[in-house]
This record gives sequence, structure tokens and C-alpha cells, in this order.
Amino acid sequence: MAEIIQHFIDGQEQAGTSGRLADVFDPATGEATKQVAMASTQDVETAIAAAAEAFKTWRYTPALRRARVMFRFNELLIEHHDELAGLITAEHGKTFSDAQGEVTRGREVVEFACGITHLQKGEYSENVGTNVDSYSLRQPLGVCAGITPFNFPVMVPMWMYPIAIACGNTFVLKPSEKDPSASLLMAKLLKQAGLPDGVFNVVNGDKEAVDTLLTDPRIAAVSFVGSTPIAEYIYQTGSHHGKRVQALGGAKNHMIVMPDADLEQAADALMGAAYGSAGERCMAISVAVTVGDAADKLLQILEPKIRNLKVGPGLDPEAEMGPLVTAQHFDKVHSYVDLGVEEGADLKVDGRGLKLQGYEDGYFLGPCLFDNVETDMRIYNEEIFGPVLSVVRRDDFEGAMKVIDEHEYGNGTAIFTRDGEAARTFAERVQVGMVGINVPIPVPMAFHSFGGWKRSIFGSHGVHGTEGIHFYTALKTVTSRWPTGIRSGAEFVMPTMK
Repeated sequence: MAEIIQHFIDGQEQAGTSGRLADVFDPATGEATKQVAMASTQDVETAIAAAAEAFKTWRYTPALRRARVMFRFNELLIEHHDELAGLITAEHGKTFSDAQGEVTRGREVVEFACGITHLQKGEYSENVGTNVDSYSLRQPLGVCAGITPFNFPVMVPMWMYPIAIACGNTFVLKPSEKDPSASLLMAKLLKQAGLPDGVFNVVNGDKEAVDTLLTDPRIAAVSFVGSTPIAEYIYQTGSHHGKRVQALGGAKNHMIVMPDADLEQAADALMGAAYGSAGERCMAISVAVTVGDAADKLLQILEPKIRNLKVGPGLDPEAEMGPLVTAQHFDKVHSYVDLGVEEGADLKVDGRGLKLQGYEDGYFLGPCLFDNVETDMRIYNEEIFGPVLSVVRRDDFEGAMKVIDEHEYGNGTAIFTRDGEAARTFAERVQVGMVGINVPIPVPMAFHSFGGWKRSIFGSHGVHGTEGIHFYTALKTVTSRWPTGIRSGAEFVMPTMK
């Protein structure tokens, strides 16, 4: 019988009450290798109740002790680094080296959370008025929830729960049912690190689980990463039920290539940014905007690199790109390539029809490259989330900027140039949240914050960094005076500090 991945509630694995199971596939072979228990409303409510009970004591646990749990958890992540990466590759399909990088980037947020004793400090002002002091506190919210996508089953949850827990909150994680094993292992490692039962819980499931998290009054805040339509639903539903919500949505990330750019460097950057993880990244570059005569020169370098890209199962050490995550997603991305041809774009490299010996049933789609893509085409406007790169040509810098600014998404962008003035102007003016200058995937470090603009985010806070601390805490300001006998009687005017 296939292994059944269970929920993790109140410090132990639980099968749940729904009786529903979903298959978990190996994308390289197309075989169902495991099953995952799908939570009922009752299961999610049980997890929320455990988290609410644990919050009563965890919120008062000294910050130093909370930090020590994070320190120990980080040590365990180092010990189990390759085990986590192996689970990612087995269920998502990305190459093992890419999965290792994902674990490292997630662990950086845990390292950041280890400094919570400093990060959660408030401010103090003495004598704002005669014998009156004012100070601020950042206090935990309560039970927080995270709803995370399939493309980063370790890193994206780690953008959320380490900071939430270090700040004194408790947490319920609803990972993607497509690759759930890593979340269960992380829950076990947190318990081994000394985290009390109920502080971190994992429920696997679908919309039934999500809607319970969005509507239960005991949930104080919800974090989400996924597609824009779902992000908008999460934001509207959670906010309607009085919750603090950060919902990160889709992307269509552009990279401008100026005529003066190092085109070899730009081509290499596009290879990794467009085709790494089979394009299943919210920070993937899916549109190259070439300026002036850069297009033909760039394509002359880029095309042979794409044709020689090594596609294979994620555990093949020579593979540079693995399969797509599911058969359904393969069909979706394949249909976008078909659509691009119908719309009149020039398909320079066609990755359809790729079959690997011994992996004929795997979800492999070769890298695809479209030239002469126009901004009214669906393949330009919609998020494909696969190994498909579109080239849009513009005559000048201003035209290239306009292409980016007029798109509904504003997650990440980049420019490749040797011109400092162009780079500075781009960084200052572009209507996008994360900007790279000769850096194709400008994912901020843990001590900064991740977050896009426009319809790439709903809510006022990005994730991790200072934004994460602010999202998972409530600001309280205290103004105090101790009796001295000097003042007496009621005061009926607006108080002023004298």
C-alpha cells in the first residue's frame, strides 16, 4: 500500500476524519507514489483549537526562549538539508541542486528569526510631557495561518511560520497537496527543536480546508502565495471576516536587455531565470524586452543555449531542468504554446513532443522560445508558469519601460545594461516591487522583504524581513504618568503634552 501522508496536529500525526485521500505523483515518472489525507472542516477546526490553546502560554514565553527554539531548528535543518531537498525533488520535480538552493533560502529566514529578541523591540520616549512617558510594544496576534503553493514547498512556508512563531504567535499551515511531505518533516523537526505541541500544525487539503481557515474567528492573520485569482479571493474573504491578510499573487516578470548589455551574460541570465525549475517560479523571467538592435544579437546567442539545455529527472546530476509538477499543469502549459502559435508569435524553439527514454510518462516539456510577441497576445498577458520565454521588441528605452508599467502584474523585473543612468532611471521609475540590475531574479534576502506591486499582491505587507515582523505583530503604544499630587481635577480639553 502507498504511504499516506497525514496531518500534524497538536504535536502528533493524525489521519483526520474525512476519509478522503489524494494521490501524490512523481513528476518524472507520472506514477502515484504516495497518498495524502485531505482535511475536513472538523480537522482544520481541531488544529485551530490546538493552536489557540497553545497560544495562551506561548505568547508569554520569553523571546530568548523562542529564539533558542529557532536556533535549534536551524541546526536540525542543516542536518536534514538533503533529506528535505530530496522530498522536494520527488514530489515537485525540480532538480536536486535547485531543491538544495530552496532549502538554503528558506533557512535564511529561520536565521533571521533567531534575532527576534532584537527585532521585536519597541521604542521609548521619556518626558513627552511633564512626567509623562510614551513607549510602544509589538505583541503577537494569536493563531496565524499560511496557505502555500506547490512550487516552493519548503521556502515559501519558511517565509511565514518562523517569523510568526518567533514573534509569539501559533500557526496552522495548509501546504499544497501536490507536494506535502516536506511540511510534515518540518513539523517534526520543530517539535524536536523544543517547540511546544500545538504551536505549529499542518493540515493538508483543498478548498474546504482553505475556507475554514479564512472564516474561523480564531484565526487572526492569513498569509498566502499563489495565483492572482486565488490571492484576490483569499484577500477578500479573509478581510471580510476581520482577518489581517497578506496575499501574494501572480507574475509576468520582464527583463530589459539594452543594446550596450553584455549579451553573453544576459543570455546566461535568461537561461537560468526563464527555465530554472521549469519556469515554475513567481520570480521567473518570462518576457525579455529587447531594445534597439539587441534582439537579433541576443537570439543568436540564446537559441543554441536553449536547444542544448539538458532536461531530465531531478535526481539526474546532469539535468538542468526537470519536469512540470502534474499532468494537468503540463497540459495547461502545452496549450499556451499551441496558443502562441495560433496568435502569430514566432516559435523559435519548440519544446513540445519531448520524450525521455525510461521516463515516457513523465511531465516533461522542453524549453520554448517565442519571438515577435505582441502585448495584445494572451501568451504575453497571462501567467504561463512554465518553461516558455517570450521576446518583445522595442525601439528604445522608454518603449521598453512602457511595456512593463502597463502590465497588470508588478512582481519582479530586471535590466541588463552597462549604462548607469539607464539602470538608475529604471530602478527609480519602474512600477514593480522587486528590481534587479544585471541580476535576473532579484529575490530579496531574509532581512529585507519580498513583495510585488499592482495585482501581484493584495494587502499592505510583504513577507519576511521587517514587513514580516510588522505583519505578525500588533503595535501598542502606551502613554503613562505616575501620580505626584501636583495635578488634580478633571480636564475637559484635548490633552496636550506640556
